[in-house]
Order: sequence, then structure tokens, then C-alpha cells
Amino acid sequence: MRVLAFVIFVASTTAITGAQTTAASTAPTTSPASAAAPAPDTTSKPPTPEGYSYDPAGRRDPFLNLLGSGAGATSTSRKGEGASGIAVAEVSVRGVLQSHNGLIAMVQGPDNKTYIVHQGDKLLDGSIKTITAQGLIIEQDVNDPLSVVKQREVRRLLRGLEDAK
Repeated sequence: MRVLAFVIFVASTTAITGAQTTAASTAPTTSPASAAAPAPDTTSKPPTPEGYSYDPAGRRDPFLNLLGSGAGATSTSRKGEGASGIAVAEVSVRGVLQSHNGLIAMVQGPDNKTYIVHQGDKLLDGSIKTITAQGLIIEQDVNDPLSVVKQREVRRLLRGLEDAK
């Protein structure tokens, strides 16, 4: 049995290295079991690793990192961070608070997060001009090249006051 395993080992190594010797000539013939075993075919070569290519067929590559390398990662925010990434049309006033410096407002963006804003804070396409007890007065930048007016005043009232109208 050991001789048969040795013959198979020698035959497989000669097929990989491409040597022209046969397994029968290198193996010792001490047992009749080795003579009865057929010699393996040494003419067919196993596929080489250089010829291998992965065909995903619509599936992900299993060898790629699932978390990403960070080089092609984009930020989750599409415009900016915080209230400066919210457009004037997307602002919803949730509350107005009195602080020791004046009034501050709580606004909600399209991501359903609430932000605290002060007078003079910048938004994506405007800035907060005034905070009143009823809501916000926002100065919006007009992005229309045909318009004569470059800024307009937009009033955003508290949600309860908007529903009453």
C-alpha cells in the first residue's frame, strides 16, 4: 500500500513539473501490488493558477472586503453636515426657545433629525435672518439667472401655526 501511494505521489509530481520520466521507471518494484496498479496518465496537466479567472455571473466577489477600503467611500450626507446641509424648502420649524442670548430655533431636516439654529446661521441656499416667537425669517439665495432679485425673504412658521392657516 505504501508503494502504491509512493507511485501516485511520484506520478503527480512528474505531471506538475512536466518531466518526461514515467512513474513506473522511478518507483521500485518490490511488491506485486505495485505492478498490478495501472500507471496514471501523465500527459494531461492540471490547470495552472495563471490561467484562472473569476467569473462572478452577477454575484459579489467573495474575496473583497465587505466594509470597503475607505478609498472610494462617500459620506452619508449628500450636501453638508448639520443645518448647513439643509435647503430652505426642506426646513420645518419644530420649536422656538428663549436663551440668555436671545431666541434660538429647533428645525427638522428631511432626514428627520432636529438641529438647533441661531440668528445668522447658514443653510444650504440661504441664511437665517431673524428668529421670532412665531418662527423663522430666512433670506434665501435665488439661483435663477433670469431673475432680477438675487435674494428673497422666506417665512417658516411653527408647525402649529402653519396648520392653523
